[in-house]
Amino acid sequence: MRAIQKSNCYHKKGHKANCAYGDHIFMLLFGVIQIVLSQIPDIHDMAWLSIVAAIMSFSYAFIGLGLGFSKVVENENIQGSIRGVPTDTVAQKIWLILQAVGDIAFAYPYSIILLEIQDTMKSPPPENQTIKKASMGAILITTFFYLCCGCFGYAAFGNNTPGNLLTGFGFFEPFWLVDFANACVVLHLIGAYQIFSQPVFAFAERWFSGMFPNSGFMNNFYPFKIPLLPAFQLNPFRLCFRTAYVISTTGLGLVFPYFNEIIGVLGAIGFWPLAIYFPVKMYFVQRKIGAWTRNWVVLWIFSLVCLLVSIVALVGSVEGLISAKLK
Repeated sequence: MRAIQKSNCYHKKGHKANCAYGDHIFMLLFGVIQIVLSQIPDIHDMAWLSIVAAIMSFSYAFIGLGLGFSKVVENENIQGSIRGVPTDTVAQKIWLILQAVGDIAFAYPYSIILLEIQDTMKSPPPENQTIKKASMGAILITTFFYLCCGCFGYAAFGNNTPGNLLTGFGFFEPFWLVDFANACVVLHLIGAYQIFSQPVFAFAERWFSGMFPNSGFMNNFYPFKIPLLPAFQLNPFRLCFRTAYVISTTGLGLVFPYFNEIIGVLGAIGFWPLAIYFPVKMYFVQRKIGAWTRNWVVLWIFSLVCLLVSIVALVGSVEGLISAKLK
């Protein structure tokens, strides 16, 4: 939202104008919207929100790809080098590389919600077959956009490439297209926040409900009606927990408003346990793979290598976060 303001300012006053705007008000507004949306009961009721978010994601990805390609054509040469962004010391270069590894680890975070998505599917055909095809398609499409946006973005701007092509103002014109792409980002993130939060909500509510089975605060639902909206069932614990969750994440966003660094930290934390360790363990059980067989050894080596990658990526991303905070 701040990028949209700045884009309009640059269009009116020139690209060198001092167009500085605060972002706290937009973070707070985002939090208020999420408090309302977080009262959606569960992921089964969120198909419409997921569809809107997916359409927005495709929209701004196509725009970013198109703008990057057009900039390369306009420059008539490819910017940058195989060595990447230069730094004053080798240590700074290593930190940036490790942070980038964390960003890459976050590139495929849907393993967090894979089982919840599969649970919403109907059979026949079997859910595992459907989710396997969907996963393969999602990986191929996502990889295509990541590679194209990353490569064309770096080819267009070289070492001056912003961390975010749309909000970092690699592109100023056409300003209306940049505005539209950033509006798509906003709508996508509104939906994505809910999709990724719903498993957390479901886990917490199941756990507390099991711990306090006789608590009316935990388990009772009350009909609630808001004008112009259909009636729904309100649970006091759901209202309090989900509101507190959104407030806490909004507070963290206000304290650490750093896009790439936060993504690196989250990617490094979630990559190994969710995308590597648990799937490997489940594969052992499903296929009845015995200890010290060839497949067992290879997969454990693979898992340990990925753990090492996650650790160094976390260290690099935390260092980047601290450095950004101290600037």
